[in-house]
Amino acid sequence: MRACFGVKTQLLISRVFSRPSTAVRWRAAQTRLLCSPPTGEEKPRHSMLRHLTTKIKATGPIPVAEYMREVLTNPVTGYYVRNNMLGPDGDFITSPEISQIFGELLGVWIISEWMAAGRPKQLQLVELGPGKGSLASDVLRVFSQLRSVLGGASVSLHLVEVSPALSRLQAQSLTGSHSQEAHAGEAEPVYRRGETAGGLPVSWYRRLEDVPAGFSIFLAHEFFDALPIHKFQRTQKGWREVMVDIDPEKPDQLRFVVAPSPTLASSTLVQADEGRGHVEVCAEGGVIIQQLARRILEDGGAALIGDYGHDGTKTDTFRGFKGHRLHDVLSSPGSADLTADVDFSFLRRMAGGGVACLGPVPQRIFLKNMGIDSRMQVLLRSCGDASTRQQLIASYDVLTNPAKMGERFHFFGLLHPRRLARPAPPAGLTLEKKPSPAPLPVAGFTELSFS
Repeated sequence: MRACFGVKTQLLISRVFSRPSTAVRWRAAQTRLLCSPPTGEEKPRHSMLRHLTTKIKATGPIPVAEYMREVLTNPVTGYYVRNNMLGPDGDFITSPEISQIFGELLGVWIISEWMAAGRPKQLQLVELGPGKGSLASDVLRVFSQLRSVLGGASVSLHLVEVSPALSRLQAQSLTGSHSQEAHAGEAEPVYRRGETAGGLPVSWYRRLEDVPAGFSIFLAHEFFDALPIHKFQRTQKGWREVMVDIDPEKPDQLRFVVAPSPTLASSTLVQADEGRGHVEVCAEGGVIIQQLARRILEDGGAALIGDYGHDGTKTDTFRGFKGHRLHDVLSSPGSADLTADVDFSFLRRMAGGGVACLGPVPQRIFLKNMGIDSRMQVLLRSCGDASTRQQLIASYDVLTNPAKMGERFHFFGLLHPRRLARPAPPAGLTLEKKPSPAPLPVAGFTELSFS
């Protein structure tokens, strides 16, 4: 479907992108997709491995979901709790770390949806898993540029983050020295509060359910791919869950095994009509999607999810990354990031019929619909430095090239059903029949033209 670009959204993009940014930051154009297998074995992280083997000896093989949860978020030795894993010196780089254009376009999307909802007096921007804070920083810069559009709306930023190390980085990036951790023993769900240089309040939470109610736009960029997954294998006896066990021949190593009998997860999480031979199901992701859908229906708002994923077609996508290289998921647990592609068909099913679901659409299409080509033209025309121009082109290539992030990364949206409903005709007698006006197109998910 091709639609003329909504006038309001077109004006937003022209105001943000008609001039070069005053502080363009070019981030290293390297992603999880530009990886090669490791050249040698890594030394195991003995503390995490010892913890896992002790657990397995006590209870037997554990589900992959439990393995991921322990390795990534164990409060003492978890990968996300202990590490600063983002950036050139970390294990992977995300789209906001590649180019600020990415975050600017999402900032325009947020304001566009806020306007389409009737400009509510409150706008809560809620980001799940905000990384270093780069995406939120770029979005807030767009908010600052469009301050007159936001008018008197009460805008606040709410970050859901489990990693103490990353929350400190986010606070430094977004608030400088203007943030403070909650005192130990305080019952409030907010564990850190701060304020941006422009006076916008920022709050940190460990759980989505702790974020206050109210009209909210939710962002989840490379968040769902890190949530624990259950893995299931079709066998002659039916579906069986894949578990993690100790290798009997090498007690200091782990291995995958197939449960000999059904587990609660294999009996409840696999669809009856599933046609694949191997399936990954993120039950935690389903719960979070249901929470987002309920909040959107009750309080208004929208959710934009960006991640590596598929629409119910892939099978075994569980993988690890360490130092920008592929890493054996069972080797040296706690030293590498673990991830699995998001099954958007599962998220759509879990969202239920109350909210409107859009996508998934490839990142290349989404960014082009949002005007990335126009933004690039502005920046290239204003850039006289050959090195910066080369970085510009390289970052654009990583974000949009089908062989890199362009086709492997997707966007998925949740909207209140009113957003896509045709306006009701005026009450009373009308002498002339006119068709009801169509709802405004949703930026990014519709092929739009700039008129």
